Amino acid sequence: MAKFVYRLQNVLNLKQMLENQEKAEFALAAARESEERDKLTQLLVRRADYQKKLADAVDSDKIDKKEIIFLRNADTTMKSLIRDQMFAVKKAQNALELERQKLDEARKERKTHERLKEKAFDDFRMELNAEDNKANDELTSYTYGSAKKVN
Repeated sequence: MAKFVYRLQNVLNLKQMLENQEKAEFALAAARESEERDKLTQLLVRRADYQKKLADAVDSDKIDKKEIIFLRNADTTMKSLIRDQMFAVKKAQNALELERQKLDEARKERKTHERLKEKAFDDFRMELNAEDNKANDELTSYTYGSAKKVN
């Protein structure tokens, strides 16, 4: 019996390998984006803490001018850091989206080649069936012809 050999198997293997690489790159981009979001959350928490301390310092009976100035400067600095971190998060989100698109494209290419392999296999089976049917017809014709000659 004939064995099915897909002539583009190397290409399919390459597409599978490329898809796996894209999956790894997507996972790295997702981890970076998550890390940037975590940093932003930490900065927001720190700023809220400074704002609370500033409100407490202003409302307290004993006003410490140095502490209030320090806390205002810290709040201003945190605003700047938060703004910068928001840009970093946006950049990480854009990189993640780009990696998602690359992964989708790699998946499409792999699936296309898998469909081509399935079609080639179906064609192979149809050829085998046609050959079997031809062999059966020849055998039947020979058997029928031989039986007529004997009678």
